[in-house]
Amino acid sequence: MKPLDIEIESDYKNRINRVFEYIDSNLESDLSLNTIAEIAFFSPFHFHRVFKFITRETLNEYVTRRRIEKSASDLLHKNITTTEIAHQYGFSDNSSYSRTFKKYYGISPTGFIKENPNRHSKIRQLKSKNGQDYPDHEKYICILNNLKKWIEMNAKIKIKDTPKRTLASVTHVGINGIENAFETLTKWAIPKGLLNHPDAKMGRLFYDSFKVTAPDQVRMSIFLTTHEPFDVAGEISKLTIEEGKCIVGRFEITPHHFEKAWTSLFLWMNENGYKKNSKNPFEIYQNDYRTHPENKFIVDLYIPIS
Repeated sequence: MKPLDIEIESDYKNRINRVFEYIDSNLESDLSLNTIAEIAFFSPFHFHRVFKFITRETLNEYVTRRRIEKSASDLLHKNITTTEIAHQYGFSDNSSYSRTFKKYYGISPTGFIKENPNRHSKIRQLKSKNGQDYPDHEKYICILNNLKKWIEMNAKIKIKDTPKRTLASVTHVGINGIENAFETLTKWAIPKGLLNHPDAKMGRLFYDSFKVTAPDQVRMSIFLTTHEPFDVAGEISKLTIEEGKCIVGRFEITPHHFEKAWTSLFLWMNENGYKKNSKNPFEIYQNDYRTHPENKFIVDLYIPIS
């Protein structure tokens, strides 16, 4: 790819990142093509083509999916009625919301609530996203008990007041090719000496939950913590994580245990009476797993809480 083409692609991705942020903050508002195209500084026609190329969805498809996924997450985490959710996410009425929800997940919002009497434990997953049936009650209790034992043996958990962080980041969508995002960030940081500082750490922030979003559509930011000032360039952008209270679980795990670690930490949160707030969870790596004798990550998982 020619340097000019790379520059144009990076500029387009940064504009679409602004669109992602705007949509997530305004899901109850008018998110028409004309409105969003203005956010990206594109004509509606050009924006439609660029957005579809980058996301593989039309704007309307993307907005509808985000509204449904956010509502599903609320059903998992909040005591809220379907009527309140429908209104909150811009649906004209409860019937319209229910039909759209069932189209995505194969079950109505009310049915989902009934199927998940312990839904706030965040253990069960929506059927259409992983193709599995809901476990029966006995199996479900067994899963809970096993996770409780596992986290007792594998995590050190604290409640911490975490500082405001300004991070260098690269946005990535989907689980495939995520190593390219880490490589892009590393190549940018090395010549600037940003990785030489002992407090420099790599991490990942999640805008979506694998519980409600298909793996190839989960959006995340790969980031680098740094106390050094830096200028953004290309795909590199500034990401701010505001100060706040977090559950912090430290794990020493192999890559295939990350999902289990996150699930068990959310279970610990609910078992101990905490509630996740609206901020995004993230993880910070404390080592290079390639230098670990068992190729394990030493990682801190952060859940922002009220």
